[in-house]
Amino acid sequence: MGAAADFRLFWDNAYAVHDLTGTSDRLDNVLDACAAAGNPDRALVFGSTSKITFAQAGLGMLATSAANMRWFVSRQSTRTIGPDKLNQLRHVLVLGDDAGIAAHMEQQRRLLESKFAAVQDVFKARLGGTGVAAWTHPRGGYFVSLDVLDACAQRVVALAKAAGIEMVPAGRTFPYGRDPRDRNIRIAPSFPPADEVRAAVDALATCVLVATSERLLADRGVNA
Repeated sequence: MGAAADFRLFWDNAYAVHDLTGTSDRLDNVLDACAAAGNPDRALVFGSTSKITFAQAGLGMLATSAANMRWFVSRQSTRTIGPDKLNQLRHVLVLGDDAGIAAHMEQQRRLLESKFAAVQDVFKARLGGTGVAAWTHPRGGYFVSLDVLDACAQRVVALAKAAGIEMVPAGRTFPYGRDPRDRNIRIAPSFPPADEVRAAVDALATCVLVATSERLLADRGVNA
């Protein structure tokens, strides 16, 4: 069975400049790749300054082919009389240019660096080598993805909530929020101070171990 000839790629490139290390990773240009493959209208790439300036108060962006852009503008023009020019001016005055964006995001990186390091340190110390969990080591963005044993993620989140730790619902990154294996948890350590992140992740690791123990005992027919 072949792929449909008319599908579109919708890419929410939300973290294009959100580095967590001193070195930026550079991705190939998906629009150039689509054009080179003979499908210039295949991709629509979305971005915003939501996590650069103010959440839900930034500027939205669209990158796509000239034909797709003409289609979008022709329809968008009937929905609004124009963009928020005052907000556009605010961003231009604050960020200025590519160098201004880079300088601004370097400040954000410095704020986030210790928080993400705390997550990695605690997971390595508490869960490393146990075989009950695996997690990502992101070089950018705002999240760490934690995978626990199958059928344990919702229990981990429930245990964490009972301990006073508010987590993103298990499986949030899956369509309709339904993780068929109930194993993925997305961790967002960007808001609390680093010491609070460390304490919360330490407690979360305990929740992972408790939920895992319960599952393994249940599989063996043992009541915890």
